[in-house]
Amino acid sequence: MHMTIRVAVAGASGYAGGEMLRLLVAHPDVEIGALTANASAGDRLGVHQPHLRTLADREIAETTPGGLAGHDVVVLALPHGTSGPIAAELGDAALVLDCGADHRLADPAAWQQYYGSAHAGTWPYGMPELLTGAGKQRDALAGARRIAVPGCNVTAVTLGIQPGVAAGVVDAGDVVAVLAVGYSGAGKALKPHLLASEALGSAAPYAVGGSHRHIPEIEQNLRAAGADDVRVSFTPVLVPMSRGILATTTAPLAPGATAGDVRAAWERAYADEPFVQLLPEGQWPTTGMTAGANTALVQVAVDARAGRVVSICALDNLVKGTAGAAVQSMNIALGLPETAGLTVTGVAP
Repeated sequence: MHMTIRVAVAGASGYAGGEMLRLLVAHPDVEIGALTANASAGDRLGVHQPHLRTLADREIAETTPGGLAGHDVVVLALPHGTSGPIAAELGDAALVLDCGADHRLADPAAWQQYYGSAHAGTWPYGMPELLTGAGKQRDALAGARRIAVPGCNVTAVTLGIQPGVAAGVVDAGDVVAVLAVGYSGAGKALKPHLLASEALGSAAPYAVGGSHRHIPEIEQNLRAAGADDVRVSFTPVLVPMSRGILATTTAPLAPGATAGDVRAAWERAYADEPFVQLLPEGQWPTTGMTAGANTALVQVAVDARAGRVVSICALDNLVKGTAGAAVQSMNIALGLPETAGLTVTGVAP
C-alpha cells in the first residue's frame, strides 16, 4: 500500500524552508501540510516564494506547536536558538527535522561557547555519509524520530576530508579549510553587507580567526571519523553567487602515505554513495555542477612539494547542504528509498 506522509514546514518563507518545499512537492510520498512562519504569518506563500507555483496561494500560519501537531513529519527551518523550545513541545509521534543548529552538537560547552545560550540537547546527526567507527551514520538514522540536519559548510568540509582522516592518511591536527560561499547561506535577513550593491563584484571573508559557529561541528565529525586530535582553521568567503559552496580543505600527508593510498581512501569511502561522488582524476568540482542537485562532488590530490593532501568539495548549500540532507535523512528514518524525491542532475548553465 502506498504511504502518504504529511509534512509541516516551519520557516516556510525563508531560504531553507523554501528549498524544503521545492523538494517536497516533487516527492512521490509527501503531502504538504501546514506552512508556518512568524513575521510573514498571514501572507500568501507566493509573496515570499514566488517560484513555488503549486503552493503560491497557500496561507502562512503562525509557528506554534499546536499548528505543527498532527503531522507525520515536522521540518523546523528556523533561526538558530529557536528550534529547541518548539521541538520540546512536539510529541514523539512525528519525525522532527531541525535544519537549524540547536541539536547538532554533542558537547554543551561547545554550544555555549559559540551560541551563547542553553544547550537544547543532541539529536541523531543527519549526514548519512559520515564515517564512524561502526560504519556510516545512516545506520543511526533508521527509525529515528528526531534528526539534526548538518550545517552546509560543515557538510562540504567533512565530505571533502573525512576519507583521509578515517584511513589515517592525513593529519587531522592541522586541517585548513577555505570556502567560497553563496549569499543564500547568510539567510534572507536584510543587512547592508548582503545588498547587491555591496556584494556584486566583491568577495568578502567573514567569521575569521576561529569564530565561525560551524567549527565545533566540523571537529565533532572528524573525531567521529577517527581523529584523536583535531585542529581546524576555517575561513569562509562570501562570493557573488546566489547558491553553492566550494570548499578547499588541506591537511598534512601522514608519514609513509602515498598518493595512491590517498586516492584509494576516497574511492573506498564513496564507492557506493548515491549523492557523494569522487570525480575522475583531473576533473575538478565546480559549484555549477551541483546547482539544484543533492550531490557533493569531490576531488583529491597530493601536493608533494608542500606535503599536504588537497581536497575540493562542491555542493549546493540549499540542497545537499540543507534541505536535500533533510529529505535524504527523512527517507532513511521512515524506511523509504533514500533517493526518493532527490536528484543528482544539476541545472546548467
